[in-house]
Amino acid sequence: MFPDSAGQTLFLDSYYQDQNSNWSGSAKAPAADNPDKDIRTDFVTAGLQDMFDRSWGLQIEMPYDSRHFVTTGGATGQEIVTSNWSGPGDLRVQGIYTGFSADLSTGVTFGLKLPTGDSTHNDAFGDVDRDSEIGTGSTDVLLGGFHRGILMGDGSWTWFSQVVLDLPVLARDQYRPGAEADAAIGIYYRGWMLGGLKITPVAQAKVSDRSRDTGANAADPVASGFQRLLLAPGVELDWGRLMAYADIELAAYQHFTGNQLAAPVLTKVSLSYMF
Repeated sequence: MFPDSAGQTLFLDSYYQDQNSNWSGSAKAPAADNPDKDIRTDFVTAGLQDMFDRSWGLQIEMPYDSRHFVTTGGATGQEIVTSNWSGPGDLRVQGIYTGFSADLSTGVTFGLKLPTGDSTHNDAFGDVDRDSEIGTGSTDVLLGGFHRGILMGDGSWTWFSQVVLDLPVLARDQYRPGAEADAAIGIYYRGWMLGGLKITPVAQAKVSDRSRDTGANAADPVASGFQRLLLAPGVELDWGRLMAYADIELAAYQHFTGNQLAAPVLTKVSLSYMF
């Protein structure tokens, strides 16, 4: 969603992950070491990016999440219990500044993640921990930046980089999620056309670093926080004002504090329309 001109873009993103493997450190660990067994989530986000001019813009993202959660608990504390719930997630509102160059190739983002998602869902036995909720209950400061550049003189090959910091500043009910830094670097090729359809293959490497959760209601401070490297091949299809993008994200390296459920593969599909 890097802007390249003034105007508005409506978009709908769909992400999916199935955290079904227990990891400790940088290796798989026995499933018996983790009371949680599966966290499967569909994230659907509707958004609007409005570049008022070639320097300033605004982006709003409203997610709706559906979660399937399997853990150990119930009346005896030893039963395998399953919870399914859905609802709005945490709203993100960010400003965009791209006035550093005439081609909008460099920009910074800044804004807030607001606690609009449900952070209190539970069953009769309290089996859903705070770190398994759809909403974090926290207000976070969002800071980021991006840059893209030409690799070849004809502009067919382009590289890009992006970084986003998510810093919780206002916590709720004695639970503060860990701060997170996400960065990506990648390349794409613009030279393929099929009639009026432009086909752009994309390759990315994505790095994430999240610190531990803190607070009296943190589910398990010794089992939160991670570092991760994902490799993500994808493709973008452009037809006039319509754009579709999809990728598959494969874990090349991951290191988890304590025992945590990991997803071996993540998928993303994005549709957008530019006005």
